[in-house]
Amino acid sequence: MRLKDAIPKKGSQKRGRRLGRGISAGQGASCGKGMRGQKSRSGGSTRPGFEGGQNPLYRRLPKLKSFPMVNRKKYTIINVSKLASLPANTEVTLASLMEAGIITTNDGPLKVLGDGELNIALKVHAAGFTATARNKIEAAGGSWEQISSDK
Repeated sequence: MRLKDAIPKKGSQKRGRRLGRGISAGQGASCGKGMRGQKSRSGGSTRPGFEGGQNPLYRRLPKLKSFPMVNRKKYTIINVSKLASLPANTEVTLASLMEAGIITTNDGPLKVLGDGELNIALKVHAAGFTATARNKIEAAGGSWEQISSDK
């Protein structure tokens, strides 16, 4: 086989329409695009999703309520009231809480929330704290340390 033999099969390549070359050519005057309007003009039609200048659906929807945040951080959360069952001066981490059976699933880095009461001093290491959780840990005589979250 030579380069000159590499030609397309007969009938595989069709000649393009010659538009606007008179009525005998079959596509004269309006070229089969109807009379006037945006779709009859040269340069193709509008892009997909175009709504005539109105704010399109794909731009309107994220403004509505209940759309999830993209790349939301997921935390394993626990309230300070659950920490009250631990012995005093305990090092509290995600691993130690899972060993104790207080937390059963690891949904990400540990975050401590401030619901409930805490009366014992604890050393809490977590990726996140609410302001009330910090205050309650300090008021009970404990300490908190924010560690960097890998997730």
